[in-house]
Amino acid sequence: MNVTEVHQDQSNIYSPGNASGNGSLPSLDLLSPHDTIINIFTILIVNITMISLGCTMEISKIKGHFIKPKGVGIALVSQFGIMPLTAFSLAKLFQMDNMKAVTLLICGSCPGGSLSNIFSLAFQGDMNLSIVLTTCSTFAALGMMPLLLFIFCRGFPGLENAIPYAGIITTLVLTVVPCTIGIAINHYKPKWAVMVKKVGLSILFICSILVVIMSGAAIKDVLWLSLTAENVTVAALMPLIGYVLGYVLSLIFGLSAQCRRTISMETGCQNIQLCFAILKVAFPLEVLGPMFFFPLIYMVFQCIEAFLLILCLKCYQTFTAPAEDKRYISVAIKHEAANPA
Repeated sequence: MNVTEVHQDQSNIYSPGNASGNGSLPSLDLLSPHDTIINIFTILIVNITMISLGCTMEISKIKGHFIKPKGVGIALVSQFGIMPLTAFSLAKLFQMDNMKAVTLLICGSCPGGSLSNIFSLAFQGDMNLSIVLTTCSTFAALGMMPLLLFIFCRGFPGLENAIPYAGIITTLVLTVVPCTIGIAINHYKPKWAVMVKKVGLSILFICSILVVIMSGAAIKDVLWLSLTAENVTVAALMPLIGYVLGYVLSLIFGLSAQCRRTISMETGCQNIQLCFAILKVAFPLEVLGPMFFFPLIYMVFQCIEAFLLILCLKCYQTFTAPAEDKRYISVAIKHEAANPA
């Protein structure tokens, strides 16, 4: 089965004659008159995200972690081992059709994104390690992502030769280039990097809203199909499994608490912008249908679960912190009382 046949097959899944036999769903053949515009904005979002991400990376810190690569190695194994395997297992467990399985595998094979850096900071992780991990996983995805898709798609009949690897690799290359540009800006013109991040954030916010609105309008009649119990359950389980197993794996290898928290966040947080871009470039919107919004559902749950983990850490630290000595209002006064003249 080739890509065209898979496209035709998946289009038929959402066609009027295949809605549980009642013909209640609209055809997706003409759902996306603004498909090209959505593609442009999607790629623009990824480019801006990766340039901004590159502007947070410092070559000296990257070199430091390569000298002692234990944490980086464990994190990469977690990122490209735990998450794709989790996606594959859940797709098999829920007996998902080809389009859903592909979406899940692409989402699970994506590298970590900039959101993981924010969560690592809030989770009191090692920020240097977090930024290095995001850098390494971004560049490693160029080879790892096509390889993982090639391996795991063998488990789904009809998908062996259906993945558009050329489109995926092209998208990944287009993300690595702006990331490299961002690193160069931060290295040679660090003052510019601050401005680039601020301007990039504003443009990113506007473009993201436009893409969501246009995509929602394109598949508005079948948008509700993305909110099935199956999709919501899988989207909730994937990041949670990533957070937990990333932490457990780093614990087994004896990493510090800071590193464990960082790897946990880096494992469970996927680069959702990249996932959107790959799905949009690799498959027509009429083929993707409501699954185009699965990464958005995933992002919501990865944020909620990360917030809950951060909240649990704060509560733990609050209740286990030693009681302060209320007799002294400062270290200086306490020292003076302990050592009178």
